[in-house]
Amino acid sequence: MSVSVAASAAVITVSSSRAHGAGGADESGARLAELARRLVAGDVQRELVGDERAEIERSLRRWAGAEGCALVLTTGGTGLALADVTPEATRAVIDREAPGIAEAMRLASREHTEHWMLSRGIAGTAGSTLIVNFPGSPRGIEQIGAAIERPLRHALELLAGRRPH
Repeated sequence: MSVSVAASAAVITVSSSRAHGAGGADESGARLAELARRLVAGDVQRELVGDERAEIERSLRRWAGAEGCALVLTTGGTGLALADVTPEATRAVIDREAPGIAEAMRLASREHTEHWMLSRGIAGTAGSTLIVNFPGSPRGIEQIGAAIERPLRHALELLAGRRPH
């Protein structure tokens, strides 16, 4: 996907089936884009990539680097299946991990699913870009997003060089 203008945020859906035209509508990406719009004042771009580590890394680097996004959110590829490599790709791109964000996401899931502890999503920064891995579940995105929206907004302010009170 080629974008000619810098975006304030990007949402990357990690799904081989959707990236290759199968699997139905990208409801998780749509829900995550809604959260991103609430967090940033600018454009939110979306991209579909396959469950391939190199492809995910390229996408993360592009949005955090050349496209200059303040925020990059991913959905999918955070579980225990062998194809789930989003955390590994993210770890290869970020400069600093923000473990508290990932911990809060898992805790927010705890009251909704007994499988909350199987999520391997991570969060961190690449330069001044905040990158956060969300699960592939639209319902999970809603639940987690509601729990961490304010702290993410604060993190974005800090990364932009502003010191909110």
